[in-house]
Amino acid sequence: MANTSTAQGSPTISNKPELSGTAILNMSTGFLGIQVGWGMQMGNMSAIYEYLGAKPDEIPLLWLAAPMTGLIVQPIIGYLSDRTWGKWGRRKPYFTIGAILATAALILMPHSPSLWFAAGLLWILDASINISMEPFRAFVGDMLPESQINKGYTTQSMLIGIGNVIAALLPAVIIWAVGSGTVEAGSGIPPYLVAVFTLGAVFYISAVMYTVRTTREYPPADLEAFNKMKAETAGLTNGFREVFSNIFKMPATMRQVALVQFFTWPGLFLMWFYFTTAVSTDVLGATDTSSPLYAEGVAWGNICFGFYSVICFLFSFYLPVLADKIGRARAHAICLATGAAGLVFVGFAPDKYWLLLSMFCVGIAWASILSMPYAMLASSLPQEKMGVYMGIFNFFIVLPEIIAALGFGWVMENVLDNNRTHAVMLGGALLALAALLSLRVKAGSMAVKQA
Repeated sequence: MANTSTAQGSPTISNKPELSGTAILNMSTGFLGIQVGWGMQMGNMSAIYEYLGAKPDEIPLLWLAAPMTGLIVQPIIGYLSDRTWGKWGRRKPYFTIGAILATAALILMPHSPSLWFAAGLLWILDASINISMEPFRAFVGDMLPESQINKGYTTQSMLIGIGNVIAALLPAVIIWAVGSGTVEAGSGIPPYLVAVFTLGAVFYISAVMYTVRTTREYPPADLEAFNKMKAETAGLTNGFREVFSNIFKMPATMRQVALVQFFTWPGLFLMWFYFTTAVSTDVLGATDTSSPLYAEGVAWGNICFGFYSVICFLFSFYLPVLADKIGRARAHAICLATGAAGLVFVGFAPDKYWLLLSMFCVGIAWASILSMPYAMLASSLPQEKMGVYMGIFNFFIVLPEIIAALGFGWVMENVLDNNRTHAVMLGGALLALAALLSLRVKAGSMAVKQA
């Protein structure tokens, strides 16, 4: 159980002691499982769609579930969890419900009989993952004092890296152990992905429930006042009203970092949309999904994702030091620029092994993307609105993905001639723009003493 005692009396959300490294690890372990779920999706959904007959220009629209569910679910879950307190805590009930639903969706996904069944199931999977994930971002602000905020978010970043490695290596391990069982083009999902998604589901539920069992949340400082506030603002109508009104009341730092996010995430989305299938078709030369080279390319693309996650994990140890030395905004800009260079290099890589250099650069960017924006944000938000503001912050991740999902298919077909590699390189250009915008974030509003 996390150590939550303090010599000054029982800790509350407004009176938080510093936690041990073990306690911070315990409270962050659930994110490892969540990231395994995301990794299953990011590394394999485009391949699943193509196995079921989708064309490259149809892929962005089929990914629309991810941003739409995040846009709706995250701020509402943040609002509700801000107003939750009971036997099971504040955020933990949402961790648990989301984990159960996501586990079921992961198990069902590789059994999808048709393209549109898989697309519909992705909506359920994304909504469930968002129910679990949003409270974890607010969890750090709930549980840790200001002096440990950097440590909390970089610990999440490390575990996210490990989760990505697990998700990325599973396809290659399964193919190496038992073969891919590749099916005819457009006729269904091969058996290796059934095993991959089933194992991913086990990791997901196990990690989240570990955090639920080992971490005790802090109660509100004034429970009577909390209950009064909860009664006065009950109902989803009030929830939507508060979410909408707080969009226009964002702190200055949040507005600045939100703009950085708005251009960061479409760069990542293009990588996730097209990288693994680009390896299959543009690097290895697979002509269709029935070719063994296609499964090999998807597996190698997942290995590359695993490699950038390893780099993310390792770089996360150094990132707080860099942020303390030059400031979070500048550190984030350097990391984003490095990732941009990596994605652009995909178009110049002589063979599949050179793609590891690209992913080395992406891993540095990914470590910062997972931690620095949230560390900047947590230091600028009122404690009582941590959840709802974290949910609103997610708007600036999902809105550009919605734009990409609705419009990038046209770009792929009419501008990029369905060239997957060029789409990944365009993602690099967007990361470069985000790096420039990060330099405009005012460092004075986010200074934090490192624990």
